[in-house]
Amino acid sequence: MPVVVCYVVCALVWSTTWFAIRVCIADGGYPTLPAAAIRFSIAALVLGALVWLGFGRPRPRGRRQLAWLATAGAFNGIAYAMVYRAEDTLPGGVVAVVFGTYSLFTAIGASLTSTERVRAMDVAAAALSLVGMAVIFWDRLSVSPEQAVGVVFGLASVFASVVYNIIFKREAGNVNPLSSTALLLAVSSLSLWTASLTRGPIDLPWPPPVAPTLALLYLAILGSVVTFACYFYMLKRVTLMTASTLVLIQPVLALLVDAMWEDEVRLVARSYLGVAITFSGVALALGWKWHSARRAAAR
Repeated sequence: MPVVVCYVVCALVWSTTWFAIRVCIADGGYPTLPAAAIRFSIAALVLGALVWLGFGRPRPRGRRQLAWLATAGAFNGIAYAMVYRAEDTLPGGVVAVVFGTYSLFTAIGASLTSTERVRAMDVAAAALSLVGMAVIFWDRLSVSPEQAVGVVFGLASVFASVVYNIIFKREAGNVNPLSSTALLLAVSSLSLWTASLTRGPIDLPWPPPVAPTLALLYLAILGSVVTFACYFYMLKRVTLMTASTLVLIQPVLALLVDAMWEDEVRLVARSYLGVAITFSGVALALGWKWHSARRAAAR
């Protein structure tokens, strides 16, 4: 049951962060990459305080485990830097579909590294969900030659995300999710600050604007502290392919959130068809895992 709760929390909260990010970096808000860096800095400080107070045991042990978790954090920072850069140039629908390839890349990475066995049903379910996402965002998939670099950034982010998830799955061991998340997000924030500084001087708004700041705090506390801790708790107990279905659910739920809060977003019959196809793929993947687990337990 805790795994199911963590899955639902991650799906619901991360689906709303797309809207929160737009509020955070809108005109009069925070610069794009510094906003991400501040988000993870706040999250790392909160988690670090909890660990310092005695929560989060057992903690990482030995230089090897610390080095691997720090490497995962660096790749997480790279992933977020790349996705923010992609969103600078690409329509949201294109970004969503690009990230829909995450499950397929996860299958390739998990197989090549022998992290876990990937079955044909996993790949088929991921492909079905990706088709559903393409149906939803069909009218937003045109990309100009100038935007092609955004696709490259998006794919680079997918690759970096797959790498850090595989590292975490293989190397986190029995580390408490609070401790591992604190370390990972601290290194992620450092990576994002570095990326921010490479783009020139950082000009933060002052006094802090109300709506963007509230969105930033939401992203830091719920979108990072709570969800990353839940996600890494879950990742230690389910397969990478199961966890990867979250990436397929988030854009769809985010679209529904946008339809509720933004007047210019309208759902048509094709949108509902795409939602049904996407969720069918996710249900197929999760149902197959549940059936396989029950069959293994019965032996």
